[in-house]
Amino acid sequence: MKLFTYKQADGVDEAIKAASTKTISKFIGGGTNLVDLMRENIEQPDTVIDVTHLPLTDVEELEDGSIKIGSLVRNSHLAANKIIREKFPVLSQAILNGASGQLRNMATTGGNIMQRTRCYYFYDETACCNKRNPGSGCDAIDGYNRIHAILGTSFTCIATHPSDMCVAMAMLGAKIIVEGKNGEREIAFTDFHKLPGDTPNIETVLQQGELITSVVIPPQDFTKNSLYRKVRDRASYAFALVSVAAALEVENGSIKNVRIALGGVAHKPWRAFKAENYLMNKEVTEENFMLAAEEELKDAKGFEHNSFKIGLAKRTMVSVLKELV
Repeated sequence: MKLFTYKQADGVDEAIKAASTKTISKFIGGGTNLVDLMRENIEQPDTVIDVTHLPLTDVEELEDGSIKIGSLVRNSHLAANKIIREKFPVLSQAILNGASGQLRNMATTGGNIMQRTRCYYFYDETACCNKRNPGSGCDAIDGYNRIHAILGTSFTCIATHPSDMCVAMAMLGAKIIVEGKNGEREIAFTDFHKLPGDTPNIETVLQQGELITSVVIPPQDFTKNSLYRKVRDRASYAFALVSVAAALEVENGSIKNVRIALGGVAHKPWRAFKAENYLMNKEVTEENFMLAAEEELKDAKGFEHNSFKIGLAKRTMVSVLKELV
């Protein structure tokens, strides 16, 4: 591990100022991903800024019915929160499907959003990885790629985003609030993470020194009928092969509102806009659910070991929607 300077920030402005220098700096909350990456010499910050003392630990309901979640709310606390369990059960379910109890007790909302890929080759210093060493190539494309992406891939990277929480957040239409030296800005959750393109090492739209301070979920009553399903190799402590977060509102046998997002299939949480658009005002039938899934996955590209994910994603989407009905 590279030697680094440790700073403890007692205020948001202080944290942003410390991170806005020309040196490589990283914010640390629970440290459940960053510390691992530093041990493996993948992340090599000059300065680590401890933000755990900042007043960003509350879940509150705003006047318009939105829910504001502080970026330092622990995953376990968020999953157990009464407001979240009642209004957005999909979010609680997604968090409880991630990691282990011990990690959820440490991991924060902001840190979960910022976690990096778990690609085998990303962690292997002997492998070619454009995320770790831009321009070196991607060994996953012709290697063992069972857990890798089938949507939004590029010739430079086929890694997937590992978060369960973020899939639910994307489905719920959440917004991420960040602060930096130029003030505060709001970013749609679906715009925050980037597809790999030709710069897979740039994973988010965050600018130098910007800090996630909160996540806001807009009011939407129909998301009380929501579900998260995670398909994985073992029952616990495993990343998703495919996951689906969905919410559904049916009126007189037709679909009035629907939201769907997929995990384990792309470089970012994948909002299924094509499937949603297809289903709006359609009759509630298994056939329509499958046609919507096929519409969403029509551009999916499988590789040697993960082509099964295409069919698996379709069937999981249909199964979740049927259960919501």
